[in-house]
Amino acid sequence: MTIEPRRPSDTGSGFLARRRRTVIASALALGVAGALGGQALTSYVAPAHADTASAIQPQAGPALPSFAEVVDRVKPAVVSVRVKNIATDDEASAGGMPGVPGLDQLPNDHPLKKFFREFGQGQGGKPRQHRGMAQGSGFFISSDGYVVTNNHVVQGAKEVELKPDDDTTYKAKVVGTDPRTDLALLKVEGDKKDFPYVKFAKDGPRVGDWVIAVGNPFGLGGSVTAGIVSARGRDIGAGPYDDFLQIDAAVNRGNSGGPTFNLRGEVVGVNTAIYSPSGGNVGIAFSIPSEVATGIVEKLKTGGTIARGYIGVQIQPVTDEIAESLGLKKAQGALVAEAQKGTPGEKAGLKSGDTILKVDGEEIGSARDLSRKIASMDPGKEVTLTIWRDGKEETKTLKLGTLPEEPKQAALDQSDDDASGSKVKLGIEVTPASKMAGAGDQGLVVTNVDEDGAAAGKLEAGDVILRVGGKDVSSVSDVTSQLDAAQKEGKKSVLLLIKRSDATRFVAIEIGKS
Repeated sequence: MTIEPRRPSDTGSGFLARRRRTVIASALALGVAGALGGQALTSYVAPAHADTASAIQPQAGPALPSFAEVVDRVKPAVVSVRVKNIATDDEASAGGMPGVPGLDQLPNDHPLKKFFREFGQGQGGKPRQHRGMAQGSGFFISSDGYVVTNNHVVQGAKEVELKPDDDTTYKAKVVGTDPRTDLALLKVEGDKKDFPYVKFAKDGPRVGDWVIAVGNPFGLGGSVTAGIVSARGRDIGAGPYDDFLQIDAAVNRGNSGGPTFNLRGEVVGVNTAIYSPSGGNVGIAFSIPSEVATGIVEKLKTGGTIARGYIGVQIQPVTDEIAESLGLKKAQGALVAEAQKGTPGEKAGLKSGDTILKVDGEEIGSARDLSRKIASMDPGKEVTLTIWRDGKEETKTLKLGTLPEEPKQAALDQSDDDASGSKVKLGIEVTPASKMAGAGDQGLVVTNVDEDGAAAGKLEAGDVILRVGGKDVSSVSDVTSQLDAAQKEGKKSVLLLIKRSDATRFVAIEIGKS
């Protein structure tokens, strides 16, 4: 092989110089690379203390918010309510078949549903009875075993069992119920007197306050949810005394009758209903306020039944149009549509067209306020009503009666017979009631309503007009004279007292549109 001679510079001072230049160039190259790549590499750079590898220690600071302490205190007082009731085959076929899951979703004329209905008949074709089970929630309000729940939870109960959040079970009896507010009071059977219990709050919560719901959703028992008070005074059409708290704590089936607590552990409401297009929680639940529940529960505890004050008048809200027609400065109070015969209101001289503005000096904001106010009073109590009549205030004193289970309402038999009438400014055709069979002798029957007239949407065929502008009417001329008088007084609308089906009410209609 050929050996190439070495150059002197390869091992001499020249070589060392080149090596230094190479090292310097390499260092510079690394420096540039580091400078260019520093931004991308920062996430990979280990912290200065990495060589002491240890877990990050939590810093001392304020305690995290929690409902645990409140829940620990109140949860032992909340129970699951199990109700056994008896239903016949006919009742079961209306709301579902016992023991056959999903059958209640089928139409009533479905062959499978018919089969089970016929199969369930006893000898002689008599309906057989089935024992069903319902579940809800409740809570102890005393150490001797009184429990509050919803009326709809225990309605029709044959047996009631209470199960706290442990392995014990207690039998209970229904002491009393109040369907109008959907409240019920139970009592544990036996002499045990050391039950944990909770108290009703004296003051209601504000909108925005935190609340906690505890109950038995879907039979799971002992479940806790939290939210805030979304609104107060909700009217959901459940009854004449609706005054619900709206909360957004999760409430589902089985929570009915369970308590809503404030952060002090006081009961501010009794969960009773949810708004849910799907049947599940959507964050809108309704609770009976403690202010309502306290009085009802006390009455159930002492007497088992609820006796409410009663005036005996049909009332309706005062709208802006009605207020203007009556000469009121604002829409307030409750307008008397009819004072029923023989009632305290009729005996005290209340008349159709009166507006009740105050009860014992306390202003009445709406018809619903009047209903709740009078119902909260005891029968026999003497009250003073401030009313608006003929453009000025008057006072009436009366002694409250007892609200009947089903208040009587005047009924009107209507006829479909047609009759010709005269066209008036309201855009309606009328004929005297005395000329129509079954319509009575008072007022005018509406036989036709002009779709473009002033009364469209306010009156309908078959309505009986009893009064116009505070005066009884029995002819077309009576109506037109009252309309002319209202126009001369500069009124924008006229007030009509009408009867429709079984109810009497006022309707305000703008003047001169037709």
